Amino acid sequence: MIVDNVDVLALARDAAAVGADMLASARPATVRLKGDRDYVTDLDLEIEHTVREYLAAATPDFSFLGEESPGHDVGGEYRWVLDPIDGTSNFVHGIPLCAVSLALLHGDTTVVAAIVAPFLGQAFYASHGGGSYANDEQIFASGVLQISSAMVSIGDYAVGPDAPGKNVERLKVTAALAGQAERVRMLGAASLDLAWLAQGRTDACVIMANKPWDTAAGALLAREAGAVINDVRGDPHTLSALTTVGCASAELALSMVDLLTSS
Repeated sequence: MIVDNVDVLALARDAAAVGADMLASARPATVRLKGDRDYVTDLDLEIEHTVREYLAAATPDFSFLGEESPGHDVGGEYRWVLDPIDGTSNFVHGIPLCAVSLALLHGDTTVVAAIVAPFLGQAFYASHGGGSYANDEQIFASGVLQISSAMVSIGDYAVGPDAPGKNVERLKVTAALAGQAERVRMLGAASLDLAWLAQGRTDACVIMANKPWDTAAGALLAREAGAVINDVRGDPHTLSALTTVGCASAELALSMVDLLTSS
């Protein structure tokens, strides 16, 4: 099966906008733990269901993977991947750094991406080979070359099983960056870590995890804007990578690998 990226990108943008409208117009009525310090709201579930049904009506042959229903993933040639609310903890606390993140995969390759952050008034989208855009304006990574000039965002610290052990590595990364980067920030939403890298608001991001619903859309957005997306060892980022590191230039990526592997 061959699909037209233009058509499926338009669908992805519409579907993400549907979810974002729901996010912007409601507050969570129910908040419950799905793990150690890991929250899900009734709105996460409602958005995922609504967007899934919207996509299924237009692309019935495509499979679907959502953060709130990972056990339902059946693979397939084309697969939608959705995070209904990336940054749920931010949303619950009234912090506007949250977004609906949607990607379409062909095999293990992301071909279109749409990220909508309604409280920021920003909609990001990209297609493979088609560039990256924010609110219909093409965007580009900053091109910063040196860590000392880089605004670097880092992913959340770990919760859940073996959080103390996982956070040893995260704290080492934080300390290493604090000693060399211009500034270090924690946004609390991986999709925005990568979208802001694509937009040139930040110059690098280090996410010590790689869930497909968190990174599939943002990684394409950043790459199409000229950023380099690897893992902490400097190998090209894939869905099977354990970590996600984005840099605004190849030179910065090399320096980041040296810093992260020696920390």
